[in-house]
Amino acid sequence: MKIDLDDVKCIKETALTIRGSRRRITVPSEVVEILKLKNGDRLRWIVLADGTISLQKVKEQKPR
Repeated sequence: MKIDLDDVKCIKETALTIRGSRRRITVPSEVVEILKLKNGDRLRWIVLADGTISLQKVKEQKPR
């Protein structure tokens, strides 16, 4: 996958914590700010065959 560095807003690394069956990952503050995340927001993880991962904020669906 080719990435145009002009499109990159930030690059951060975090660690995964595993305790029993619970898995936690820290979302970097820059990502929280860029995606305007708040408590209870949902994230969508998309994993491609080559191991590339895309992370997106799930947009709230408005009630009909």
